[in-house]
Amino acid sequence: MSISEELRSPSVDPVAVVIPSPSSHAMKAMLERAYGLQFTILDGQTGQVLSAAPDQPARNWELRAAICREVSRRGRPEFIDDEEPLLTLGLPLVDAAGNAVVAVATFLTRSVKPDEDLSAQAELLGIRPRDALSWARRQTPWSAEVLKHISDFVLEGAQAKRRSKQLQQEADSLSTQIASTYDEISLLYRLTQNLKLSQSNEDLGRIALEWMKEVIPAAGLVLQLAPGSGGTASLAHVAGSQPMLLSCGECPINSVQFTALIARLGANPQRQPIVINRSTTAQPDWPCPEIRQMIAVALVEGEHVFGWLAALNHRQGGEFGNIDASLLSSVAAIFGIHGGNLDLYRKRSELLVEIIHALTAAVDAKDPYTCGHSDRVARVAVRLAEELGCDAETVDSLYLAGLLHDIGKIGIDDSILRKVGTLSDDEYEHIKAHVNIGHRMLNDLVKLEDVLPVVLHHHESWDGAGYPSHLDAQQIPLSARIVAVADAFDAMSSDRPYRKAMPDETVDRILETGAGQQWDPEVVKAFFRAREDIRRICHEQPQPAELELTRFRR
Repeated sequence: MSISEELRSPSVDPVAVVIPSPSSHAMKAMLERAYGLQFTILDGQTGQVLSAAPDQPARNWELRAAICREVSRRGRPEFIDDEEPLLTLGLPLVDAAGNAVVAVATFLTRSVKPDEDLSAQAELLGIRPRDALSWARRQTPWSAEVLKHISDFVLEGAQAKRRSKQLQQEADSLSTQIASTYDEISLLYRLTQNLKLSQSNEDLGRIALEWMKEVIPAAGLVLQLAPGSGGTASLAHVAGSQPMLLSCGECPINSVQFTALIARLGANPQRQPIVINRSTTAQPDWPCPEIRQMIAVALVEGEHVFGWLAALNHRQGGEFGNIDASLLSSVAAIFGIHGGNLDLYRKRSELLVEIIHALTAAVDAKDPYTCGHSDRVARVAVRLAEELGCDAETVDSLYLAGLLHDIGKIGIDDSILRKVGTLSDDEYEHIKAHVNIGHRMLNDLVKLEDVLPVVLHHHESWDGAGYPSHLDAQQIPLSARIVAVADAFDAMSSDRPYRKAMPDETVDRILETGAGQQWDPEVVKAFFRAREDIRRICHEQPQPAELELTRFRR
């Protein structure tokens, strides 16, 4: 598929982002955080410019009004111009009033040469060639694939916020409907306060059943979770595993009997709660004489049923009514929201991990001689952190930091990056800029905030002679000191354009000599304690570590 063809993102809701207003600061800020540049905003119906980006070429958007309207109609991001090395992205949005808008920006897919002829591109942009060249040299190159991933991620995140807002509105409406008693509202409030994304449905269920027994006049309460619905740790249940039955109070039936009873009642998750009283249970064909009254409601998110919530036997011997059924429905709705959010955030976390690996692959593709370098640095850094006794969260962050420590090299000129001979002073300064470029690229990704110190400071030196900030000793973040040793080890142990890999003895001697001068002496000691493991790691085929996705749900 040509990069000028439309981006196809079936996992993204075609109805895009809810934004306060078409020309609002919030919209511009969101896009600038995601892409590092400003977008021009156009009316999705007329193609009229609503807000022009000052750092984008002033193009004649009237000529592309029909294309922008089509982008808005389709409801998915598309590349609307492709004149190598220029790529124009159109992003469909929706404001709070329901008005369709399209955000457009032109990106550079590669670095341009100082004297490159951009006449054709200038004509497309509607500016003079020299202005086009000047603008292009100020841009950070992007690949079409990375733009696609970022666009998916932006729309996915915005969709989650919109959905969260809708769900909150629904929850508020439910709370209003059952506001007849303080106890009911209190129960729902306490449950919503415990909707932590790190908490499974099983954990929330146990809490909910204990609280519900104070409000629902039932002798027993039951929560049955379908296989794979217990929470983040249960998402990979094997086929054929059994449902999980949680109970509080008197529960006269087991999980198998409860499943059979729900099936016999012909329960339809899309219907109202099932309310059974003595008019039904007193019949001769009632299969569970131990159950005299019952309310059952499905736990539903979209079309997915992941369990059932039930109240069994009225404590005072009376009958269950609409108020009891309404409360159980409200609690079930909260479980539906929670289960859906668990799944949604799991997908978002997996997407972020995929983007990280895509960015790493983009760096490796820039320089064949360093292919696999980021992966090896990540795995060596993890081993060093384990040797130093770092906690699990630090180890997890270090793996990501190792993968992304050289991400800024995407913005470094290929001819300098792959140069065989000695670098000039200017070329070396250009190479050094990769730490700042990488820091800027990742700076607005809140979930990667632990990675930023490594990206920026992994070339600092223990004696203060490094860059970019000339930090020394303990001023350098520990994670950056660990990655610095891992980075240096792999660099010395690998073939480079200007030399072959150094012998192990030479690498050891350089690390020993540099301890306390270039590198943290404690990290170097940890290297020698784990030296055999580290060398084995570097000779193995890449096997990326399993990331704890809960770190992205904080």
